[in-house]
Amino acid sequence: MVVVGMYLYARWRVHNALKDVPNKLGIEVQQSTDNFTISKSDQGRTIFTLRASKAVQYKQGGRAELHDVSIILYGRDSSRFDQIYGADFEYDPRSGDVNAKGEVQIDLEANPQGLTNPDQALPKELKNPIHLKTSGLVFNQKTGNAYTTQKVEFRVPQATGSALGVNYVAKQNALTLVSQVEMQVSGPIPAQVTASRGVITREPRRFVLDQPRITRPAQRLEAEQATLFLRTDNTVERIVASGNLRADTAGASDMHLRAAKGEVLLRSERNALRTAILSGDVQIDSNNKQPMLANAGSMVLYFSGKNQLNKIHAQQGVKLAQHSAPSSAGAPALVSDAQDIEITAPTMDFFVSDGRHLDRGQTSGDARIAILQGAGQRTLVTAGRFQAKFGVAAGRTQLVSLHGAPDAKVLTTVLGQPDRVSTSSTLDVAFRHAGGIDSILQQGNVAYVDGERKAWANTARYTPVDQMLVMTGSPRVVESGMTTTARTMRIHRATGDALAEGDVKSTYSQLTEQPNGALLASASPIHVTSRSMTARRSPARAVYAGNARLWQDANIVEAPTIEFDRDHRTITAQGTAAQPVSTVLIEMNNTQASKPQITNSTGKNRASKSTPVTITSARLTYTDNERRVHLEGGVVAQGADITINSNQMDAYLAPRKQSSATQAPGIQSSIASAAAQLDRIVAAGNVIIQQPSRRATGEKLIYTSAEDKFVLTGGPPSIFDAEHGKITGDSLTFYNRDDRVLVEGGNSSPTVTQTRVAR
Repeated sequence: MVVVGMYLYARWRVHNALKDVPNKLGIEVQQSTDNFTISKSDQGRTIFTLRASKAVQYKQGGRAELHDVSIILYGRDSSRFDQIYGADFEYDPRSGDVNAKGEVQIDLEANPQGLTNPDQALPKELKNPIHLKTSGLVFNQKTGNAYTTQKVEFRVPQATGSALGVNYVAKQNALTLVSQVEMQVSGPIPAQVTASRGVITREPRRFVLDQPRITRPAQRLEAEQATLFLRTDNTVERIVASGNLRADTAGASDMHLRAAKGEVLLRSERNALRTAILSGDVQIDSNNKQPMLANAGSMVLYFSGKNQLNKIHAQQGVKLAQHSAPSSAGAPALVSDAQDIEITAPTMDFFVSDGRHLDRGQTSGDARIAILQGAGQRTLVTAGRFQAKFGVAAGRTQLVSLHGAPDAKVLTTVLGQPDRVSTSSTLDVAFRHAGGIDSILQQGNVAYVDGERKAWANTARYTPVDQMLVMTGSPRVVESGMTTTARTMRIHRATGDALAEGDVKSTYSQLTEQPNGALLASASPIHVTSRSMTARRSPARAVYAGNARLWQDANIVEAPTIEFDRDHRTITAQGTAAQPVSTVLIEMNNTQASKPQITNSTGKNRASKSTPVTITSARLTYTDNERRVHLEGGVVAQGADITINSNQMDAYLAPRKQSSATQAPGIQSSIASAAAQLDRIVAAGNVIIQQPSRRATGEKLIYTSAEDKFVLTGGPPSIFDAEHGKITGDSLTFYNRDDRVLVEGGNSSPTVTQTRVAR
C-alpha cells in the first residue's frame, strides 16, 4: 500500500510539472482537438481540404501543431486529387502556412470525372500517381500553394528521380522541380535523364524539362526543352523535344543527329515506342571511312513491338550524301576513283530489319542521284522512282544496289564540254564495298547524246571509275554524218572516245563532192566494215581493225587495219605478211576522138579502154586533197596484162572533175565513172615490170596513164623480150598500147635506138 501510494503521488507531481512547462517557456496552449480539418471552397467547389488526426493550438501567435496530416487538393474544377501527407506539421493561421517538420509525401493524381461528380468525390481508382518525397515543405492554406527548397525524390510509372526544391501552384495546378533534376528511366534500354528544371502541369497534362540531357550506353540526346505529355494514368503518351535537338551515338561509325524539333509517340504498353517525328532541318551524319550525311525537312520513324525500328519516312527536300574518304598522307589521290554521291528526292522511305540495319528504301517524286568527281565532272542520275537495297559490311550499313524506273536518265557535265545524256526505261546502280558507285546499268530503249554524237541500244552499262559506257543489244552510233553499228559499243564519257566490237559497219554520209579530190571525192557515202573500230573525238579519226574494208562507189581499200580521218578524207592502212593492204584503181588510157585509134597485132582496139588496177602493199597512206596514194613494203600493182613490183610506190590520181570530163564515148559503166582514175605511177626500189612476153627491171619507174607510157631508169634498166632478147640502156621508155620501145644511152653512147617488135 505504501509503495502504491508513493507511485500515484509521483505520477501526480510529474503531471502537474509537465503542465507548467509551457507556462514556464512562455507558451500557452489554447486548445487541443482531434480530427482537425481546414477547407477552402470557390463557387461551390472545394479547392483543398486539410485534415489532421490531432491539432494543438498555442495562444502565443495562434500557431498550431498538426499531427498525421493529409492535404487533398481538388483544383478549382475538381479534376485533381493531389495529396500531401506527413507526420508533423506546424500551422500559422495568420500567414496560412503549414510547415512540415519532417518527411512529406506528395501524390499527384488526375480525376477527370471530378467535375461531373459531387463535390469532393474520390476518383474511381488511383492510376499510377506521380509520387514525390521531400522535407521542409510549406503549404499555404490561403492559396493552396506549396514549396520546399530541400531535395525532392519523385517516382512516375516509367522512371524515378530527384530534384532540388519543389514549388506547387494550386491555381495553375502546376508543380515545379526547381533545379538539378535527375531521372533514371526504366525499360529494355535504361537511360539517365538530367535537366536544369522541370514543370508538371494539369492542363495539358504534361511534364516539361528545361535543358534536358538523356544518356544511354554510347548514346546522348540533348535539347533546349522536352515535354512529356501524360495520360490520365500518368503514363507517358508522347514526348516533344524542341530547340536545337542533338543526338550522338558512338560506335564503329559515330552518328550525329540535329533537328529543330523531335516528337516521340508511345504505346499504352510500358515504354513501347510507336513513332518518332523529327522536323526542322533534320541532319544525320556519320563519321567513318565513307562519311554520310542525310538532310530532310522532317523524318518519321515507325516502331514495331519491342521498340524495334522498322520504317523511316523522310520528306521535304530529302538528301542523302556519301563523301569520298580523304587520301591518306603521302598516298596519291585517284581523281577518277574519288566519288561524292548525293541522293535527293521529295520523299524517301527506308525499311529496317532487326530494328538496327537498313534493308531497303524507295523514293517518291522527282528523285535524282548526283555523282561528283574531280576535274569539275558531275553525273546526275534521275528516274521516276528509286528502290534501294542496303547491306552490312564491317559492322556498318551501306548501299548495295539501287533500281530506278521509269524514265531513267544519266546526265554528265564537264566544265567546258557539252553535256552527255543517256536515257532508258530502267536503270540499276551497283555500289562498291569501299563506298561509291561501281556501275550504272540502263535497259530498254537506251539513247545516248554527247554533243553531235548520238547512240541507241537495248542495254548500256556505265562505270564511273573509268567513265566507260558499254552499249549492247544492236547498238548504233551517229555523229556528224557517221553511222556505226556493232555488237558492242564502248564510249568513254570523259574523252568521247568510242570503241566498237563485232561486225562493225560505219557509213559516212552527208558528204559534199570535192572536184579536186579523187579516191574519196564523191558525194556518195563512204562505208567501212571491220571486226573493231576506235573513234576519237579530236582529231575526228576512226581506226578499223580486223579484215577492215573501206569503199566509196567502186573505190575499195582492204587491210587488217585502216585509219580514216573523216574531216580531211585521209586513209592510213596497215597490212601484214599474210594479209597485205589492197586497193583497186581504174586506169583510163583513152585517146581524143581526133586522133586515130591504134589496133594491136591481135586486132584489138587499145583506145578508150578502162582497166582496173589492183595494188597490194604492207602500208598505204592517202590524202584526198593531194590525190596521192603512197604505198610501202612489197608493193604489187596488177592490171589486166601487166604486173609492177617495187619497194614503194606513189600512185597519183586524176581530179574527179577531170576524170568525169575525159570519159570516152561509150564508157557508161557506173563503176568506171565513179572510180578513182589513175593518172601516173612513180615506183622506186627493185622495180620489176612483167607482161606475158616481156620483163623489165630497174630502180625507178614513172608511168603515165594517159599515154600508157613507162619510163624505167636506174639499175641500169633492162627489158627482156622472148623474141628479141635483152635490151639495156640508161633509160628505157616503152609504150604499152603499140609496144614501141625507146632506149637512151649515156654520154659515151649517145645513140638512140628505136625498135619495133612484132608479136
